[in-house]
Amino acid sequence: MTGNHKTPQAPSLETVHMSKSFGSLRALDDVSLRVASGSFHALLGENGAGKSTLVKCIMGFYQADAGQVLLDGCEALVHSPRDAHALGIGMVYQHFTLVPCLTAAENLVISRADAPMVIDWKKERQQLEAFMDAMPFRVRLDAQVSELSAGEKQKLEILKLLYLDQRFLILDEPTSVLTPAEADEVLGLLGDMAHRGEVTVLMISHKFREVKTFCDSFTVLRRGRFAGSGSAQAVSVSDLSQMMIGDAGLRPPATRTQAPPKGPALHLDKLSASDAEGRRVVSDVTLTVNAGEIVGIAGVSGNGQSALIELLSGQRKIDAGQITINGEDFQPTRRNFDRFKVFGLPEEPLRNAVVPRMTVAENIAFRSFDKPPAANRLGLLSPARIRQRGADLIARFNVHTSSPDAPIETLSGGNVQRAVLARELSGEVEVLIVANPCFGLDFASVSDIRRQIMEARNRGAAVLLVSEDLDEIFELADRIAVMSEGRITYLAPAAETDAIEVGKHVAGQHG
Repeated sequence: MTGNHKTPQAPSLETVHMSKSFGSLRALDDVSLRVASGSFHALLGENGAGKSTLVKCIMGFYQADAGQVLLDGCEALVHSPRDAHALGIGMVYQHFTLVPCLTAAENLVISRADAPMVIDWKKERQQLEAFMDAMPFRVRLDAQVSELSAGEKQKLEILKLLYLDQRFLILDEPTSVLTPAEADEVLGLLGDMAHRGEVTVLMISHKFREVKTFCDSFTVLRRGRFAGSGSAQAVSVSDLSQMMIGDAGLRPPATRTQAPPKGPALHLDKLSASDAEGRRVVSDVTLTVNAGEIVGIAGVSGNGQSALIELLSGQRKIDAGQITINGEDFQPTRRNFDRFKVFGLPEEPLRNAVVPRMTVAENIAFRSFDKPPAANRLGLLSPARIRQRGADLIARFNVHTSSPDAPIETLSGGNVQRAVLARELSGEVEVLIVANPCFGLDFASVSDIRRQIMEARNRGAAVLLVSEDLDEIFELADRIAVMSEGRITYLAPAAETDAIEVGKHVAGQHG
């Protein structure tokens, strides 16, 4: 840190003919990128397109096999993240890098390479206050990081880079943990800073709205190669999709149909649950999901949504209340999942819904391996039949894999999701429980997965959707609920509310 927090000119950055291979995999192939000084630039592409590899080469985590990084037109030798930081290049990652047990002020001071062994906190506090006064947004310096909201933590991560005089900012999906209002605030303020020439921003994003609203320019990668660039304001969404997906294009979204009324399917009656320390994480939740309906639960992570999904999937003990399906008591066991035709897509499926080292076909068979035709009358398994059924569903659900025999951990995130959907939606579904199904996935995977969820709803399934993505909630849900501090604090038909109103409740403004 320089200590005086002057505002240097925002740098330009280029990668020139950059290539990087991992064994036989060509992750980057002759990629050139130019981010102009004082611009807000979007880096787009499907999962596996090379975006992360490119920014890791810029940051010095990887060494490119060929090509250069130019900073303000001069070659920059970046052999490590320390070199990048010294050149004023910093990155905000998808996952927070803050120390939870320290205050915001302490996190800022210890991030400096020249932090003293004995800190004069009176002097440091004066300098931090002066720094905050010059920033477009601020956080509570005395607050312990563990007490900050996700939005405040994201702001602190950005402030940390500015505190260290890093003026080329790389943001990796920066709004995934923010409320819509927080996302617009942070991106808008960063855009203002860029246009004043204080910073240059390169943002990896999967959200078209953010790109069109806040970015000046864009670059698209596809399968490790440059696929296009231009003005973010001038390009159409269909042209962006074409660059990212190629000739195949996106499948059209599923049309919402009028499902035949069959009455309530899933009912939660005053459900409550606690964590390991006895703190109430789900409190008196009552909610009905009708057949042929999607009820979307919005909310910032950590407000009880994950605990609610765990209750419904049998991973957490119910303290009080009852779950009923079509009027009958439902206990979340494997036998009852089968009997009541309850299926699910949990968040982070590679961790929560599959066995990583087992094959794609074997993972797809988890719900049916002990039934015909996978097993005979004596319960003996048929590996050939399991493999054949897996191959059929891989084709039907557009799972991209080298073989049904490939370990599922070798698939991209979107294809793991598709494989789990193939398992969960291949039979008759009466209740579908879905949690953050598209988090961090590319546009093609998002389109496919949302289409499958809507088609399940159209066939008469009762769908409970938990998502931190309001765009997803409004695209899919018939009714929208908000969960805050373990409670349902808002519920309305999607046609009778809007993102501003829902966003207020997500942010805890219930009055």
